[in-house]
Amino acid sequence: MDGTLAALFLIAGLTDMGINHCGDGGCLAQSPETERFSISAGDVDFQKATVSKELYLRYDFGRRYGPFQPVAGASLTADGTAWIGIGAAWTQRFAGDRAYVQLALMPGLYSQGSGPDLGHAVQFRSGVEVGYETSKGVRFGLSYDHRSNAELSGVNPGMETVQFRVSIPVK
Repeated sequence: MDGTLAALFLIAGLTDMGINHCGDGGCLAQSPETERFSISAGDVDFQKATVSKELYLRYDFGRRYGPFQPVAGASLTADGTAWIGIGAAWTQRFAGDRAYVQLALMPGLYSQGSGPDLGHAVQFRSGVEVGYETSKGVRFGLSYDHRSNAELSGVNPGMETVQFRVSIPVK
């Protein structure tokens, strides 16, 4: 996987911003959003082979700037790799606001541990999640993400994860 998910995040978010968020308060006007804590687990794939399991924690801040919600995350794999980052998510709801698709882009720092050499400590995590939100605001989703260093070094093999995520509103 290349930068496709990052490009989709930018295209969807900026298009939404231009159509729905550029009013009197400006295109990146702050508005409230549901604050959430998420936990997910799943497989880590490297060079088309499953190489480890990952636990990923994420916090979605309780506000948006235009269509973008700030998010922060951290992950740890069974083989000792770690990643921590901060970025933004863009969410589109459908099916009576119960179903959603979410794209996220988060630059962060990667520690190799006993895992794959990704070529650089800086890794960009871009992902997509599709899921369902209950009437109490709890979300259940399937996510896929890609990490790479965006050609910051000559070595840039990338790494993918497929996970099941549960997101719980904080308030």
